[in-house]
Amino acid sequence: MRSRPPSASEQLRQLLGEPWPFPGRPPTHDLSTWTVTDDWPADVPVTEAEIDVFERWFGDLFDELFGPHS
Repeated sequence: MRSRPPSASEQLRQLLGEPWPFPGRPPTHDLSTWTVTDDWPADVPVTEAEIDVFERWFGDLFDELFGPHS
């Protein structure tokens, strides 16, 4: 009978010697205490090459969402 490969948690325990998740204070998921800021300019410059990359990778999705370009 073949044994199954170790799970990710079992591999972490073998590598680190501790169980996953690590003991300690859990992360805070109370979004009311989060602050989001940005320092981006109002207009973000985009090059033609960057537009080409997005159109190549996401063109089918864009066509589905917005219709084919004319």
